[in-house]
Amino acid sequence: MRYVTAGESHGPELTAIIEGIPAGLTLSVKQVNADLARRQQGYGRGNRMKIEQDKVIVTSGVRHQMTLGSPITLQIKNHDYIHWQKIMAADEPATAANRVRQVVKPRPGHADLVGGQKYQHQDLRNVLERSSARETAARVAVGSVCKQLLNEIGVDVLGFVQQLGGIESDETQLQALASLTELRQLTENSDVRTYDSAAAQKMRQLIQQARQAGDTLGGVVEVIATHVPVGLGSYVSATTKLDAKLAQAIISINAFKGVEFGDGFALTQHPGSQVMDEIYYAKQRGFYRGSDHLGGFEGGMTTGAPLIIKGAMKPIPTLYQPLNSVNIKTKQKEKASVQRADTTAVPAAAVVAEAMVAITLAQAVLAQFNSDSLIRLKKQVAAYRKEIAAY
Repeated sequence: MRYVTAGESHGPELTAIIEGIPAGLTLSVKQVNADLARRQQGYGRGNRMKIEQDKVIVTSGVRHQMTLGSPITLQIKNHDYIHWQKIMAADEPATAANRVRQVVKPRPGHADLVGGQKYQHQDLRNVLERSSARETAARVAVGSVCKQLLNEIGVDVLGFVQQLGGIESDETQLQALASLTELRQLTENSDVRTYDSAAAQKMRQLIQQARQAGDTLGGVVEVIATHVPVGLGSYVSATTKLDAKLAQAIISINAFKGVEFGDGFALTQHPGSQVMDEIYYAKQRGFYRGSDHLGGFEGGMTTGAPLIIKGAMKPIPTLYQPLNSVNIKTKQKEKASVQRADTTAVPAAAVVAEAMVAITLAQAVLAQFNSDSLIRLKKQVAAYRKEIAAY
């Protein structure tokens, strides 16, 4: 399975094409739209989210709500395009009239300057329109399709906020929850997408302070995936390790600067006797681990324990109190450009991270089992699970 997205932030639409989804999957457009709405929510979002009401249009690969096995095309219209038609026009030459929103003062921390240098653009809008996090709406749509596929084999994926602006949710509360369903109910009802109500209140207060100061906030999101088959990925080469592919998927999200599995970097602070997931066996259950310090991975392969993946998001680089920069035309010191942006997008980033994990897991499943027909896929996965349990 592979996919590609296309489109600019203020262009007419975003497009995603997915190739390799099995035939026979009942695809809910309503669920895709619900996931797109989840991405738009969250305390600290900016005015763009008041303009866009993301809805997906399926133009190929699905008939009567059923996937055909052919490429699936998803389109998301940009409603703000009506205000940018001349500026973003594809079929008109550049003129003084339609280049009124030129960007020449790159923002520190954004792709503006390096992208301009690499592609030789003299108007950095050519860079920021594609490097904008608006592109992640298309990834969330793809991820929603993949989550629906994974649900058919019993795999559930959920992203949420663990830390925002240095305020951490109490992990003992997370560990006390009985299921992903219970965690989902708590985080979906939180406007900062976390399970700890006391921490959530502090997060909101901090976001409000940052907004008033013209500043931005980052944080840490966590994704948990349950009932993942044992043995996805492989130890045989660097390119087949599934945790490595997931790390790339998380880091590919705009503004993400770090990723860890399970206890991650905290593992370095303890001896090996305290951080390995000891192995047990029960006739009804087969082999299992007594803990999940390693986040569901050993040797680049899934162990059957829940996957625990965390990603660190830096603060958004667009500041309403802009930082120092240099005008690329005059080479004179100036303050960076100010583009419309969020105070924080960490709650939304949790939804994007959830999508990227779902996409990567779907790719791993479809690489290992039959990818032509959902019926065959489910039969093969069920037989494989039975084989693993009997080992």
